Amino acid sequence: MSRVDAAPIMPQLGGLPAVGLEELTTEAALLTRVDRKYLVPSATARQILSTFSTEARVLEMDGKRTFAYDSVYFDTPGLDSYLLAAHGRRRRFKIRTRTYLDSAVSFLEVKTEGAREATVKERIPYEVCDRDRLTAEGLAYVNETLAATIGDVTFSPLEPVLSTRYDRTTLFLPGSGSRATIDNDVTWQSPYGQPWVLDNAVVVETKSGSAPGPLDRHLWAHGVRPCRISKFATGMAALHPELPANRWNQTLRRRLPLTPLH
Repeated sequence: MSRVDAAPIMPQLGGLPAVGLEELTTEAALLTRVDRKYLVPSATARQILSTFSTEARVLEMDGKRTFAYDSVYFDTPGLDSYLLAAHGRRRRFKIRTRTYLDSAVSFLEVKTEGAREATVKERIPYEVCDRDRLTAEGLAYVNETLAATIGDVTFSPLEPVLSTRYDRTTLFLPGSGSRATIDNDVTWQSPYGQPWVLDNAVVVETKSGSAPGPLDRHLWAHGVRPCRISKFATGMAALHPELPANRWNQTLRRRLPLTPLH
């Protein structure tokens, strides 16, 4: 199995100026944003990103520019979160813990869809040791947040259904106030199941306001178009082919290059 490091994907990473987390959070937090996602073969990503001439800065912390992420997604026994997304319902939601493995910092996040397909993310600090379960306080936060954003709903129990891991490089594009992420070695795993890795491909995600950012336009100019890929929903559909995969059929038909991770 070939594993692609972030540095050769974007060779000029070492020469780009850095941006710190505090400045990135201040200038481009974008907790309410439009996400555009691209599934790009690694060789194509190297070629396209090496010709991206727009001013960009790379998130750097403690001398590192690539960071390991771990996310655990929660759903009801009836998979309400997944099915609402699969059928494109407007009141859909996503619940996960996200852990930044390099800094051992974790959050409990609730994501909903706002106006004009904008993603709204709210989160609270969470104990790393609890990242694969919802505490009573965590469940209360989830239900309070969902009640405030999509209506009077209560979900219980909520259990972990999928975990993902990947290495992320984050770009800040100061001219547009947007940012982008490049996710490498995306790995999906169901509870107690075998992990599968997205091999020789990266997930590029742009995060901006309603208008496309400069990296979107650069990708489009090279024939790369947005696709429907969700680390939660596409991962669930890929690992559980019996589930309806309405919104991700085209992505799945392109045969995600998944390889078992031993």
